[in-house]
Amino acid sequence: MNALRNKVSLIGRLGRDPETVTFDSGKSLTRFSMATHQKYKSKNGEWSEDIQWHNVSAWGPLGKRMKDTLEKGKKIIVEGRLIHQTYENKSGERKNRTVIEANEFMLFDPLKQVEDNNNQTEA
Repeated sequence: MNALRNKVSLIGRLGRDPETVTFDSGKSLTRFSMATHQKYKSKNGEWSEDIQWHNVSAWGPLGKRMKDTLEKGKKIIVEGRLIHQTYENKSGERKNRTVIEANEFMLFDPLKQVEDNNNQTEA
């Protein structure tokens, strides 16, 4: 039954720098948005791109590492679980949103890795 758990993995780019909020309890929460891109062929044979925006949050030390490591535009892999939230906005309207609560991430920057490898072989 372990395979039936709530788990999501995304590869995308940060839409904004991570922001951290520290609560009175001492716990901290880091948040940012990321975009995922999917290319597909439409019925008429033309290529199109679908961009989806996702809200990501991370608690404590993981959030701190994200804040220290990530910045807008960086490509990352995030793994976590989906959290559905209901809240009231300033006008009193009930709103729903889905958040990815991260439990791990990895910076995905193959161009930098290639540059680093080239610099090491030249040295």
